[in-house]
Amino acid sequence: MKSNDNPFEGGNTQLPLPPLDRRAEFDMEIYARFMRHLRDIPNSRTEIRILTTIQFVADIMDVQDALVSKILVDLGLRAPRMAFPEAYLESVDHIIMRQIHDVGLMSPALKDLCDHWETIDQDRFAAFRRCYPKLADAVLTRV
Repeated sequence: MKSNDNPFEGGNTQLPLPPLDRRAEFDMEIYARFMRHLRDIPNSRTEIRILTTIQFVADIMDVQDALVSKILVDLGLRAPRMAFPEAYLESVDHIIMRQIHDVGLMSPALKDLCDHWETIDQDRFAAFRRCYPKLADAVLTRV
């Protein structure tokens, strides 16, 4: 498999490669739509361009944002956390928190993405800093 060594504008982002399996028509359609639309986003921030493109592809194909993100990560997309939709980050954070106990839960592509996040100094404990309601908030909001 060829490595994607050409970083995308920001320097901390690597774009995906097309799927190697010729029978993966769905993956190829997502890849083609993603790469085609990525050029048309009029924003200078790479993370925003990627996030907007993921959401566009999900809307056009009528699938979840998290599924499009997962397929693109499996194809080699490496980008900061800000470039991914909330639903995908939530599922990744749950996998990261459970990965200690469940062997084989994390795919090799997801491991590479987490290593990429560590390399570019993303928050290592983002999974633990989710916004959960506190007991004091629950007591104060009761009527």
